Order: sequence, then C-alpha cells, then structure tokens
Amino acid sequence: MVDPLDAAAVDQRAFRDAASRFPTGISVVATTHNGVDHAMTVSAFTSVSLDPVLVLICVEKSARFHQAVLGTGSWAISVLPDDAEKVSRWFAEKGRPTERQLADHPYHRGPATAMPVLDVATAVLECRTRAVYDGGDHDILLGDVVGLWVDAAPHSPLVYFEGTYRQLR
Repeated sequence: MVDPLDAAAVDQRAFRDAASRFPTGISVVATTHNGVDHAMTVSAFTSVSLDPVLVLICVEKSARFHQAVLGTGSWAISVLPDDAEKVSRWFAEKGRPTERQLADHPYHRGPATAMPVLDVATAVLECRTRAVYDGGDHDILLGDVVGLWVDAAPHSPLVYFEGTYRQLR
C-alpha cells in the first residue's frame, strides 16, 4: 500500500492503468460563453445527491472548456448511446476549432438553461454550477440539476474501459 501522505510516490502511468479498469459511461458536456458554444467529452460524471438533485463533472484546468464553463455557470450533459463513438471522439479531440464545434452534430438548446444539447443523447441533465473544488489538474464542478430529459426508448450506453470504447452486451 502507498502511504496516503506520499501520493507523489504513485506512478501516473500505473494510476491511469488502474483507473482504466473501472468502466465509465461517456457523455458530452456543453456550455455557451460569450456567444460561443463549447463542448467536451467527459467520462468523469456522476450523480451525487437526490435531495437536492446534484451531479458532478471533472474538467481539466488546461482545457479551453474550463474557462468557458466557469465563466457561464450553466452546462448541459448529453449522455451518449453506444453508436455515438464518433461524436465522443470529436469532442475529445484536442485542438479542434473553437468556433462552430457543434456544426456537424445536430443539437438544440435545453429549455432550462439554453445550453447546447446533442440530439443523439439518450438522456440530458441541465445544470447550474453550485460549487467548484480543486482537484489537482482538474476542477470538480458540482451542479444543481435544473432540468432533465430521458429518451423513453431503451438504449445501450457508450462505455469506456481499458482505454477503448466498448458496448454492453
């Protein structure tokens, strides 16, 4: 076991390998800041509380999305189905154009926040930032869910496991 006081002793590559053994669902989180839509793929999203209804996302501090979402305070999570790997890859690509990121991905504005919501989503959670916590090279955004939508049709989720997109069987 690693001494919790000596976290620097943990090899980053080994940590990534260990964390990759935990399967995660894939979503795209989007916001609009100063009239520009921003979006990014996230695997670090989870429910936190039912009363009040809270979720969290983790956003890398060096990502362009970071400043946009902090500046806006509202965001929407589009949960992706298993056939949306291309969508996930696009919004995970570093260096993609800032302007018109969503141009090739049909979307609409969420009714509660007016943030971009992908039409391909199987569920949507519209959020307002309640708190931001330091998480090393990421910030942890805790959000109040102020609106949501769930597709009535059954869908399998897009899953990421051991560095690869997967499908549930």
